[in-house]
Amino acid sequence: MKKSEIIFSIIQVFFDWCVIILAAALAYHVRHIGTVQELIEKQGIYNFTFEEYMIRVLFISFLILIFYAIEGLYQVRVTRRAKNEVYSIMKATTIVLMVVIIGFFLQREWFSSRFVIVSAWFFIIIAVVLSHDITRYFQKYLLVIKGIGKHRVLLVGKDKKLEQISKIIAKKPHMGYDIVASINSLNVDKIKKIEEKKGIDEIIINESGFEEISIQKLYEYCEIKDITYKLIPTSRQKTQFDMDFFADEPLIVLRHTPLEGWGRVLKRIIDIIISLILIILTSPIVIAAAAAVKIEDPDGPIFFKNARIGSQGKEFFVYKIRYMMWKWCTTKDNINYEEAIAYEKELIKKNSIRIGPIYKIQNDPRKTKVGVILEKLSIDEFPQFFNVLKGEMSLVGPRPHQRREVDNYKEYHRRLLTIKPGISGMAQVSGRSDLNFEDEYRLDIYYIENWSLYLDFIILLKTIPAVLKIRKN
Repeated sequence: MKKSEIIFSIIQVFFDWCVIILAAALAYHVRHIGTVQELIEKQGIYNFTFEEYMIRVLFISFLILIFYAIEGLYQVRVTRRAKNEVYSIMKATTIVLMVVIIGFFLQREWFSSRFVIVSAWFFIIIAVVLSHDITRYFQKYLLVIKGIGKHRVLLVGKDKKLEQISKIIAKKPHMGYDIVASINSLNVDKIKKIEEKKGIDEIIINESGFEEISIQKLYEYCEIKDITYKLIPTSRQKTQFDMDFFADEPLIVLRHTPLEGWGRVLKRIIDIIISLILIILTSPIVIAAAAAVKIEDPDGPIFFKNARIGSQGKEFFVYKIRYMMWKWCTTKDNINYEEAIAYEKELIKKNSIRIGPIYKIQNDPRKTKVGVILEKLSIDEFPQFFNVLKGEMSLVGPRPHQRREVDNYKEYHRRLLTIKPGISGMAQVSGRSDLNFEDEYRLDIYYIENWSLYLDFIILLKTIPAVLKIRKN
């Protein structure tokens, strides 16, 4: 999602919440209109104050918003269709209505009037549809007048369908698309130059006639740059895809990861909450470990900042409790930096047990006695909860690597850099450092392509016994 679409998504949630409350309040007051009240009270007398009613409405309003989010109503793309939104609003609101009705029969005093329930359902649907129409109107206005939120499209291939798409985009700017270029050949280097100069949000391609290796390179480039890859159906198949229509032509939209839009927002909220809790819970252990480190090797700092590569190739510092002798720490703050680097390279050549771009030094002689215990129990990684709190890492994701390791990646390995790195991940709960890099890569790619909050929960649960299992040197 574009930044403007994320902003409109947040605004839409607030608008929906407001109109749900207002619509529910309207339903209550309609019930108490003279003639309506007389008609209803023939069936029974209800003693239900407006304050009691609104307390229940407040709870139900959040339930409705959750179902709206599940239905995808807050992926407020400028290119979305109104018809699909109306159906999703009716579906989600009706599901919540059924839940309330069940509650009504089980516990009658929860809601004293069936009329209020049904009328609230009707008013909420009308109000929310209008709310989305207003948001869409302003999005279209900013799109047409200011160009805000346009999806920059590159057309690749020579095909009548692509020509038709190009003509429709030119005639209908309100659709939210802008063609940055149209090329007949599949030249990834040329596409990279177009992306650097003009920017690309989506690529629509007719794959027929292009070599498979060129198509694969383009798709990998789209994954790395987070460019939506849409193709006119020919030969390419993938399990992670959505069907779409453009100018009455079917398109297959290949999805890089479900971790986008509100999924990313929810993951971030959970990261913040859990990291705060873990910082508090582990603080006594961290303080004790810090004291032990300082007693054994008082020359260096207690905490070590290790430069790593995170999402989109951005460098950041991973926080760790120092488990090595200060004189051998590979940081420029160390006056023996050059000597420490040379010694590490020597150890990598002799003692590394990893295959691929990542190294793992077995029986590392640079560790302090306290450091050996800290690393075996994973206590050295506790300060990384602060990295999660800052937003540099997530609780779950691919492990971050050093610049020199990333420089040895093959091109397809860079898909690991498309999401935030994590403290734990698929690889860590499936073998930790015992896996070779290609196996670790495949597990992390599975996580990227199949992300869900449930998967995060399972990995976090499996992390506990994986951490308690003492590491090998």
